[in-house]
Amino acid sequence: MQIRKHDRSHMVELGDGSAWRIWPSDIPKTLEWLPTTEIDVADIDDEICSHALIDRSSGSQVRVISVSENWPAAAVRRCLRHG
Repeated sequence: MQIRKHDRSHMVELGDGSAWRIWPSDIPKTLEWLPTTEIDVADIDDEICSHALIDRSSGSQVRVISVSENWPAAAVRRCLRHG
């Protein structure tokens, strides 16, 4: 599916209406996305992020959560402390 809206670097809305909050360290990968970029959504097993958005052409992935969710504070602190 294609990108409907990506006017804020940390959020993206896809053609199916789903909206995602991008993990901060993955944002640079999304800056190369165009409105025509084909994106797949995949469930992932991650302590902080529930899904990944995958660029079909390059295979690059970014970790995301739904925009209706908040980052789990304790897990984020642990991640930032340990790199």
